[in-house]
Amino acid sequence: MSYALGLRCRDCGQTYSFTPQAGCEACFAPLEVAYDLPAIGRALDPARIAARPANMWRYRELLPIEPETAASRPRPTALQIGWTPLQPAPRLARALGVRELYVKNDAVNFPTLSFKDRVVAVAFDCALRFGFSVVACSSTGNLANAVAAQAAALGLEAFIFTPADLEAAKIIATRIYGARLVQIDGNYDHVNRLCGEIAQKLAWGIVNVNLRPFYAEGSKTVAYEIAEQLGWRLPNALVCPMAGGSLLTKIGRGFDELRALGWVQGDSRICGAQATGCSPISTAVKRGSREIVPQKPRTIARSLAIGDPADGVYAGETIRRTGGWAEDATDSEIVEGIRLLAETEGIFAETAGGVTVASARKLIAAGRIDAEGSLVLVISGNGLKTLDAVADHLPQSVVLPPRLADFENYLSSLQLEAPGLEPALA
Repeated sequence: MSYALGLRCRDCGQTYSFTPQAGCEACFAPLEVAYDLPAIGRALDPARIAARPANMWRYRELLPIEPETAASRPRPTALQIGWTPLQPAPRLARALGVRELYVKNDAVNFPTLSFKDRVVAVAFDCALRFGFSVVACSSTGNLANAVAAQAAALGLEAFIFTPADLEAAKIIATRIYGARLVQIDGNYDHVNRLCGEIAQKLAWGIVNVNLRPFYAEGSKTVAYEIAEQLGWRLPNALVCPMAGGSLLTKIGRGFDELRALGWVQGDSRICGAQATGCSPISTAVKRGSREIVPQKPRTIARSLAIGDPADGVYAGETIRRTGGWAEDATDSEIVEGIRLLAETEGIFAETAGGVTVASARKLIAAGRIDAEGSLVLVISGNGLKTLDAVADHLPQSVVLPPRLADFENYLSSLQLEAPGLEPALA
């Protein structure tokens, strides 16, 4: 059965039935899904979850999806999305100066290598329930890839709207699935406003407009997985990248739900990370203000380049109530963050991951994060999507003739001192 009761306004509490609707008719605030948590607690426990397949659907009672027996049609639940690694990161921990560090690595999420696969799967379950045959989104790249791929798998027609300056890899990874890509001469905020107007004219399921209350719920599975992978405990602190602010907000809500169910104890300090060139949420947090002042994006972290974040106010509230903080990173710091994560832990993150690592370093240095506590860094997308951001910042490789003498001369020039580099015995 489904334990989702309907939609509820985040601000005034007005309730609505399940319908493709983004905002409250009374106060225009965003809507979110309400659940019968006591009933979930009676029906479910960590032992039952542990016996289920290792994907995001192991938490299905906490998502607004139809019961598995609801319809004989293609279902997003057939896709093995989620349960990405929570990887211990001891070498990065030493570099950042903390004792216990983990990387929640959605850079390897199925099928398009970002956390957006989670949110799209939930949105599409609802889109099929509402009878939509055409789906769409406004996107800075990762969402475009996820919508295009899952629409192809479910036989849905997809329209993808993006800024015209999107990274080439993300454009290709959208078009390959047969989606109709519409590039707009403007930034993400222009694209999103256009999609809002389209949603009022056409009977389409636009995942981050009229399906947004359902779509956003998929991000909670990041929180559930972190807690379960830590043995049903919360990290002392967590650093999460922020674009529209929804991922951080929903991680906070996911932790809240687990506490309400009695499955975890304690608190987790949730911190946000943005690019300096587009930092409306972190700027507000640092000012001690609840007001989010829109900014014009100027950053290499295009996946985070949302100047007027839809969930910015709620992300700021989550940061404040958990005792967290927010930081931002310059373009050069972003590149350094990408390289540091790759060189210490073998994880290649997109620019948003560089923002997370660089911001975490600043938060630790400023004492905003306890160096003796447990810390999780959320890596939301794969570095293969943003190769152009680092291509000009890597050392050149050497080209040698195929002769041992030339290689030995090269090796000598490096002046390396490490086991295994000494000459072999005769």
